[in-house]
Amino acid sequence: MENYSTTSYKLDVDLSFTPFPVEDLDVYVKSETLELMKNPSKWIKEIGSWIRFIQVDKSLKCPEIVRNASQLSLGLELTNDKKILDLNNSWLGKSKSTDVLSFPIIDETFLGVSNEFLELGDIVISVPTAIRQAKDNNVDLFRELRWLATHGLLHLLGWDHSDEESLNKMLLIQEQLLDIGVIL
Repeated sequence: MENYSTTSYKLDVDLSFTPFPVEDLDVYVKSETLELMKNPSKWIKEIGSWIRFIQVDKSLKCPEIVRNASQLSLGLELTNDKKILDLNNSWLGKSKSTDVLSFPIIDETFLGVSNEFLELGDIVISVPTAIRQAKDNNVDLFRELRWLATHGLLHLLGWDHSDEESLNKMLLIQEQLLDIGVIL
């Protein structure tokens, strides 16, 4: 796992990124998607634009400390079904695989210093599950990986989907984030 950082819209995003071993893929994947699975700079720009969008829109749920932050740090790991199953079992007590897990650090009790790097937590995405879901939903894997990352990011910012109304709000914001994304 390596750390990468860049400045995006006056927002400094430090990303600890673990790429997916593309040699383990047994399906054809477009070059832009392969690049996304290997290149942290793509994710830094994308996640930075998503966070900035949320920071600016006061109607969107966002912890005040994040809304005012200019330096944020998070982890993104692209992994396999076995690892995400193990994480889901160890941390959430669920003995099943899933598509994305989030491990937020900030909650309503969090007190931090806004002039330091603010750690949001980690997002873990199962690439094999994303491949299956992309096929099932008739969407491109490129979009599915970004969709799962938006979902994980919203969880890091305190969003949840405990009922249908909150799930629908979350899904709507995910669509908006994909629309403003910077990856071409």
